[in-house]
Amino acid sequence: MGMASIKFPLKDPVCGMNVDPATAKYKYHLGDTDYYFCGQHCLDKFKANPSDYAQPVKAHGSCCHHEHTHATPAPVAESAGGKDVMYTCPMHPQIRQPKPGSCPICGMTLELEKVSLDAAPNPELTDMTRRFWIAAALSIPLLIINMGAHVSNALHGFMMNPASAWLQLILATPVVLWCGWPFFERFWQSIKHKSPNMFTLIGLGVGVAYLYSLIVTLAPQLLAGVTGSNNMPQIYFEPAAVITVLVLLGQVMELKARAQTGSAIRALLKLAPDTARKINADGSEQDIQLSQVQVGDVLRVRPGEKIPVDGVVLEGASSVDQSMITGEPMPVEKHADDKVTGATINGNGSFTMRTEKVGGDTLLAQIVNMVSQAQRSRAPIQRLADKVSGYFVPAVMLVAIITAIAWGIYGPEPRIGFAILNAVAVLIIACPCALGLATPMAIMAGTGRGAKAGVLIKNAEALETFEKVDTLIVDKTGTLTEGKPRLMNILPAEGFDESTVLSLAASLERGSEHPLAAAIVEGAEAKNVELGNATDFQSVTGKGVTGKVNGRSVALGNIALLESLDIQATGIKTQAEAYRAQGHTAMFLAIDGKAAAILTVADPIKETTIEAIKQLKADGLRIVMLTGDNKTTAMAVAKKVGIEEVEADVLPDQKNTAIRKLQEQGRKVAMAGDGINDAPALAQADVGIAMGTGADVAMESAGITLLHGDLMGIVRARRLSRATMRNIRQNLFFAFIYNALGVPVAAGVLYPYFGILLSPIIASAAMALSSVSVIVNSLCLRNVEL
Repeated sequence: MGMASIKFPLKDPVCGMNVDPATAKYKYHLGDTDYYFCGQHCLDKFKANPSDYAQPVKAHGSCCHHEHTHATPAPVAESAGGKDVMYTCPMHPQIRQPKPGSCPICGMTLELEKVSLDAAPNPELTDMTRRFWIAAALSIPLLIINMGAHVSNALHGFMMNPASAWLQLILATPVVLWCGWPFFERFWQSIKHKSPNMFTLIGLGVGVAYLYSLIVTLAPQLLAGVTGSNNMPQIYFEPAAVITVLVLLGQVMELKARAQTGSAIRALLKLAPDTARKINADGSEQDIQLSQVQVGDVLRVRPGEKIPVDGVVLEGASSVDQSMITGEPMPVEKHADDKVTGATINGNGSFTMRTEKVGGDTLLAQIVNMVSQAQRSRAPIQRLADKVSGYFVPAVMLVAIITAIAWGIYGPEPRIGFAILNAVAVLIIACPCALGLATPMAIMAGTGRGAKAGVLIKNAEALETFEKVDTLIVDKTGTLTEGKPRLMNILPAEGFDESTVLSLAASLERGSEHPLAAAIVEGAEAKNVELGNATDFQSVTGKGVTGKVNGRSVALGNIALLESLDIQATGIKTQAEAYRAQGHTAMFLAIDGKAAAILTVADPIKETTIEAIKQLKADGLRIVMLTGDNKTTAMAVAKKVGIEEVEADVLPDQKNTAIRKLQEQGRKVAMAGDGINDAPALAQADVGIAMGTGADVAMESAGITLLHGDLMGIVRARRLSRATMRNIRQNLFFAFIYNALGVPVAAGVLYPYFGILLSPIIASAAMALSSVSVIVNSLCLRNVEL
């Protein structure tokens, strides 16, 4: 199909970068499709092997070339079993296919592009878990036999018996050939696609150890004759089996972590109601499925219901909880001609609305889409190991081949025996056990230490990236502040006392469910003020409440309420402005037709916020406040906590855009928030940080969750990130130092000078030692000071 009509950004099919068709300099026409590229290098790669990259471009949500921006966002709810189901690789989004499998580039398990509410349990996780437990059960006897031979004469004697080799063969064969079969499939894919990765190392290490041991067991006389010895050569069933168990454990851990990435989207999908109340043309009403709602339909929204879709109020009035959009706890009054948003919660009133946006066009659907795309754009920490192994695997294979040839030509007799043993030693010492453990062990220990300190880490890449973060964006409500309004000040006018005005105000507000009313009632109860019964209670939309308490006329609300009652409040009005400048909400109380007091309510700043901001700034972080609250309140809070950069009145998509702009400037951005409205921004940020006291969706979208809900947790998370990444680098050093030292020795470079050879037994011990070093070093993280 032609591309002229497509306006949204596309993906470079080679590297996956966003490309704007309107401005792209590099373009290639193949078949009936135009492909766009970020540069000449990608265009050349595409021309050389178009079949590796070319996929038809579709002008809908499953388009393989665009990822971050859609012309029409995906529907809010979608079946996992639909005909458009596609699987993709988290590390290589250009890999897409209609069925499960593994990535031919990195070997990772593919995952669904689109998350749905009816997603079934991950069959890959179920299968890997079953294989792990079976492999572990069969490998334990192998460990007992081999390790026990070093301390028990009986087991040592048994190891010398040919029956030991057959028993180990029986135990190891199902572990390697059945439990580890998926790794051999991925090993073959890496060879087939000329893309060496971790599974190339695993396939080589396990395969060589097992096949060599199998030959020794089935035909010991063959190798005994080749090596010139009547003694049975050593077998390596135990390393082959144990490596398989450890790799399976790593796969189970990885799949469990990745399974959580769809939880945020499912939580968002659940926000939308299942049905809507439609008013037909003849005036009759009926409940219909949300998917049946069309633009222009008239709907009725009853008290306490979720608003079905985006639209405009026709008749009626109510207060609407829009915290999922703004993050602010205060309900917003809605009247005729006001806009309302799908999935927000109606208060006590009832109104009718006309539908303006449905399906993928609603704000909720756009938030779902932003979370989905931002999550998929992250790269796992294992990429470093895979990149290194891309050079390491061919090098080891080359060294093993050179070793066999050199010993076969120049070695002493029996040359063939020396060639086989030394080549096997090279491959065994290069076995990827420690390399496979280097990252998972550090992550396990680091996340465990973080949990003790109230810092929950969702995935490894969050720890990796947080070390490099230079900009921290914070929400106000629930992040810097407690997120719960409190009664702050009671300022009686002349002739009135504090106890009387608080008692009358709280007595009147007991009949209201407004958060400000709750703050006043809680404040009165905290001061043990006696409350009376309110009668003639009335809520004046957009202004406040009136009624009678103990026979006295009482009114509480904004200045407009007092003016509508012809009550003069000039004297206290100026006083109220001063408190607003401090971030307070000021309410006026009138008693018996006279201005009696000002009551101020505010969201208190958390006790640890100021110190945390100070430490984070000292650590070199640039701190920016993004909030949906008004500018006056936001600036007041920012001044108190020491933040210079503030952006107020910001909606969710604007937060997302602000983060993206910083990222385009080369900034590594972390976002801290607690509301549903923060979910897209948390997912878009390089690292999302959710307050444990906030919404579940925010926690699911974030890479880091702070259980205690205060910014000191970010200070601790920063220290944890640095300690863990330092530990991972040390582990990778331990994993490779034995190869760097052992491979040349195994190849025999010291033999001409010192007569030293590294037998496969010593190679296996070195491999085990490198694994022990990695494990012990990782466990040190349990005691790191945060």
